[in-house]
Amino acid sequence: MSTKTFKDLVVWQKARDLTVAVYQLTEGFPKSEIYGLTSQMRRASVSISSNIAESYHRFHRKEKRQLLIVAFGSGSELESQLELAKLLFPKLHYQETELLLSEVMKILNKILNSKPKVL
Repeated sequence: MSTKTFKDLVVWQKARDLTVAVYQLTEGFPKSEIYGLTSQMRRASVSISSNIAESYHRFHRKEKRQLLIVAFGSGSELESQLELAKLLFPKLHYQETELLLSEVMKILNKILNSKPKVL
């Protein structure tokens, strides 16, 4: 089955689900965090799926790779933010968000470390 749009990519679908999970999780943060950790985590998660989508429509391998590297970096940023959130707001449930982030990062890592034809 060939992909016709970035929406067909499993990594993008999981990144989209991750963003939804982050939004749901951050709804439980205190309102005082709306311009702090909530905003940062939401932007990082949106950045992951956005850069994956943008990479799909680039023609040059180097551009595709760079956008996937940015997506991976945003995933690392989100991972760090989740660790902070767990310390600050320990009563919330982080498992779904962490699982989705782990899946996205594994797929991106595999793509970035594969032979160039995947890109």
